[in-house]
Amino acid sequence: MFGIGKKWERELGAAVDTLVTADTLAFGGVGIAGNLLPVTEAYERVSAAVDDHPEEVRRQLDRVLADGTPAGRAYAATLLERLDPAAARAAWTSLRDDPSEFTTFVGCVMDRETLGTYASRRLAAA
Repeated sequence: MFGIGKKWERELGAAVDTLVTADTLAFGGVGIAGNLLPVTEAYERVSAAVDDHPEEVRRQLDRVLADGTPAGRAYAATLLERLDPAAARAAWTSLRDDPSEFTTFVGCVMDRETLGTYASRRLAAA
């Protein structure tokens, strides 16, 4: 057997690595064709692991929050909402003043936004 650890651990690690370097935030298909971006697929893989491996996912999300790009940190805080709503609120609160920008996609609409603005909206919606 090649690699160390279980298959799900390797897949989760690869998905988290993608989130750490994410430059775009998109929770569904983008563009006219509705294609899923690799980062959206990674988000979905991490999300799918929440129920079966909550402790490991939580540990990995802490890594994304610490080391991730602005889009990566937004993905991590969003995933944290399912695991620990209080921790998610704390994460969004800590991101509220972050001036870093990232690209967002909602369907065909691409935009740029600061992490702080996005975090403030998430806190207001909670």
